[in-house]
Amino acid sequence: MNKKKVLITLGIAIGVVFLTVVAYAFYMYKSVSDTVTEMHEPFEPSRDIDLSSQEPISFLIAGVDSTGDTHAGRSDTIIVMTVNPNQQSIKMLSIPRDTRTEIIGRGIQDKINHAYAFGGVQMTADTVSTFLDIPIDHYISINMEGMKGLVDALGGVKVENAFAFSAQGFHFAEGDIFLNGEEALAYSRMRKQDPRGDFGRNDRQRQIVEAVIQEAANFGSITKAGSVLSVVGNSVRTDMTLDSMWKLQSNYRDARHTVEQMEIKGNNATINGIYYLQIPDDELNRVRTELRTHMEIE
Repeated sequence: MNKKKVLITLGIAIGVVFLTVVAYAFYMYKSVSDTVTEMHEPFEPSRDIDLSSQEPISFLIAGVDSTGDTHAGRSDTIIVMTVNPNQQSIKMLSIPRDTRTEIIGRGIQDKINHAYAFGGVQMTADTVSTFLDIPIDHYISINMEGMKGLVDALGGVKVENAFAFSAQGFHFAEGDIFLNGEEALAYSRMRKQDPRGDFGRNDRQRQIVEAVIQEAANFGSITKAGSVLSVVGNSVRTDMTLDSMWKLQSNYRDARHTVEQMEIKGNNATINGIYYLQIPDDELNRVRTELRTHMEIE
């Protein structure tokens, strides 16, 4: 083969590779765009934040106890996550589902997880915002069955288990363990064997959420993008647009390296024959102060 033919062949090969890369990039962008559109459900946040300004922000993460693709039901998991890019840190607080507080928009005192059944994520966000005295800037809701598929799509997650236990046919050893989706769901739901009850379960739920965040941020997870997109489109709802997600990834990504787990404590109470968790004023003020400080709110 002469030199000219070699150059032509090489040029064609480079062209084919280039077109393949462009086509794949377009496919991925289109897939991401379509998935974000499917996930998107707007709500009215407590304030308007420009993610380009790198102000500290907050997220409400609601795990809904529903099956299939539906997002109806009660919020089995309520986590508030504050992100401070200036300190490169995240704080995560689980609010026990039996916490008694005012349900904003209903004008009654009830279990905080009932807010989702009454008025979806908007009523939950309004209730949590008032309870903690902080703005809720964005939300993410996921049905817990969908969490299974998300963990599997990411190739599994690693957590550090405080003590050995068995649940739903799985045994979880003490120490670092690797979980698939089914195992992660069973691990996060166990509470009867835990001497700390709901508080211990809340810890495990936060572990799974943190592990998903860390795994999703790894470059290696890009190779799993297709399977991740197919899962989140059905299972996740958020108010964030594609543009705001890009800004979040660009301006807040480093905060994931320091994650602090918070806990709020309360007292058991039975009112009219119904069990609640009552949060003392001094404990509530402690948690409010810590979150407001992290969000740099005076």
